[in-house]
Amino acid sequence: MEYDYVVVGAGTAGSVLAARLSEDAGARVVLLEAGGTGPSEFVSDPPAWPRLLGTSRNWGERTTDQASTGTSIPLARGRGLGGSSAINAMVFTRGHRSGYDAWAAKGWSFDDLLPYLKRSERAPGRGTRWRGRRGPLTVAPAAEPNPVLEACVEAAVEAGHRRAADISSGVEEGFGWPDLNIVDGRRQSAADAYLAPASGRGSLRVMTDAPVRRVLIGRGRCVGVVCTVGGEQVTVRATREVVLAAGAIGTPHLLMLSGVGPHRHLREAGVEVVHDLPGVGSNLQDHVMAGLVYAPARPIPTPRNNHGEALGLLRGPDARTGPDLQIIFVDVPSHSPALGGPQRGYTIRVSLMRPHSRGTVRLASASPASPPVIDPRYYSDARDLTTMVAGLEAAREIGRARALDGWRGGEVLPGADVRDTRALRAYLRAGLASYFHPAGTCAIGRDEGAVVDEELRVHGIEGLRVADASVMPSIVSGNTNATVYGIAERAAELIAPA
Repeated sequence: MEYDYVVVGAGTAGSVLAARLSEDAGARVVLLEAGGTGPSEFVSDPPAWPRLLGTSRNWGERTTDQASTGTSIPLARGRGLGGSSAINAMVFTRGHRSGYDAWAAKGWSFDDLLPYLKRSERAPGRGTRWRGRRGPLTVAPAAEPNPVLEACVEAAVEAGHRRAADISSGVEEGFGWPDLNIVDGRRQSAADAYLAPASGRGSLRVMTDAPVRRVLIGRGRCVGVVCTVGGEQVTVRATREVVLAAGAIGTPHLLMLSGVGPHRHLREAGVEVVHDLPGVGSNLQDHVMAGLVYAPARPIPTPRNNHGEALGLLRGPDARTGPDLQIIFVDVPSHSPALGGPQRGYTIRVSLMRPHSRGTVRLASASPASPPVIDPRYYSDARDLTTMVAGLEAAREIGRARALDGWRGGEVLPGADVRDTRALRAYLRAGLASYFHPAGTCAIGRDEGAVVDEELRVHGIEGLRVADASVMPSIVSGNTNATVYGIAERAAELIAPA
């Protein structure tokens, strides 16, 4: 098989890239996806998304045992068309502009990326200075918010926080109603918004159940990939470029299997070194979560949307340039599986948006069948735990505001007796959960730890780019999916400018 462009991974970024590159009727584009096309009854139903984590739509990986907790933490990563956009909680928010400006990569500030963020979306009712009007994704706040979550927003304002008009825009702090990827009561994934309209093009071929085993590199140039189709190994060649869009876990894993990465680790894993690139699989970042779970004083209305319909961005005591905490209000009990909790209630969840801790993705062996070794090293930087304690204290202030008097039956987790800093730190360790936002493992830059340049080309290898969450030098201060859409939109233009 031979194509102009080979795109690996049909998640958020891959769906965008395949759709945009195939707009050129003269191009030959193939999109390779490891997962299948099998439907899941829970994909389209917004409140049912947590059930997807236990299906084949999720790779089902876990971290290594974390030094800070002594336990392994479950992760979620989408598998199949749409990738993580088909299993996530459908929150569409960019995070604050300060997160992008911290990248310090030429051409990748918030203002630089804004046209591409706007290009992905159609946000009716939002101001056109910051928001898009013609993109494939239709995004909007919950049409009928759960009343308990409306009370939570009022409680945040009562506690002294700003009311945000458009918290998804990237230019505000405070609390409000983010946009959601829900259209007419159903999830809209990247596959729905981008791939489905492109499905009839002769310039695009989509192959599912086709896991890529390695990229082919000869004389410093990527010439294609090897994948498995129907139990047979197949070589797919690229006359122009191969673009990796397998995410912050899958992309570095594939590069290292192909001999691109830190030479010492590759040799230890039994992989022949093709190109020594130390930054591959390093710089792993993720948002951690923990929160307060309350028993309800009265029945909470049946959830209609994604459970987390309202959120806020705020600054911890050491934040200097922008918000480093998110608080999201959830209309069901939401906590780490390691903790017991009530069957009914609501949650005020705290997430660390600008973590200092850094981890790795590494090979377990030279076999593509071996899952990657994922070690985020949560709380390895003491500053992260300090900021999370401040976040819990801010969440408690919101939780006891008068606006929630009619809903609050009592704090179940961590419980009213958990008050001092030492006890709160212990709870944060015991209740640590991932927000499922891995990023940073193939970072943009020019330093020794960088993997791609400002045009997303892999350093030292021609014909190979990366376009997914792995290229973020530092994680943004918001749910990462909206940012990945913007990265992919820009990547498509860099690869095949109009």
